[in-house]
Amino acid sequence: MPLIIDSIEKHVSLTPEEKELFASKLEIQQHKAKTILLSPGEICQYSYFVNSGVLRSFNINDNIVEHVLQFACKGWWIGDMYSLISQKPGNLFIEVLEDAELVLLSKENQEQLYTEIPKLERFFRILIENSLVAHQERLMDNLSLSAEERFDKFCKRYPDLMQKIPQKQIASYIGVTPEFFSKMKSRILKNKI
Repeated sequence: MPLIIDSIEKHVSLTPEEKELFASKLEIQQHKAKTILLSPGEICQYSYFVNSGVLRSFNINDNIVEHVLQFACKGWWIGDMYSLISQKPGNLFIEVLEDAELVLLSKENQEQLYTEIPKLERFFRILIENSLVAHQERLMDNLSLSAEERFDKFCKRYPDLMQKIPQKQIASYIGVTPEFFSKMKSRILKNKI
């Protein structure tokens, strides 16, 4: 449990009793790579905190093209925020890319914790604000940066992922085809020599 507590205590301090109460509301699960935790049409019931492994959220459009919205590595949270907050069916897949240990916090338990440990509401507000800022920045990057610049930002944001996930998923995240990504990466590597 220390990683999730460390994550929280970057923003709010918890007493030993509050840490114990918080831990009592969590569920820990192990998942193998390629496990789908959530599919479109399902209502998201959990926020997932990554203790180890790598996850991604994505959707598939009508032309069967994947669009990666987010990767989540050790110490990151992931979920279908639209579905979790609205409690309506979502439109995202959440997939385990690398064997993972996850900490699950249900919507119901999160709401109870807001009442029992009010400072956690502040923590999750900060988390949601940071997520909103990151998603807005990504949207603006997609509108104004070249593919090379978006790839450079990806490498800085997720430095450990280059060897862990397929290139086609990185291409999807930065908004290019796998073929374009391959040519672009070759060109970048050639220019560094």
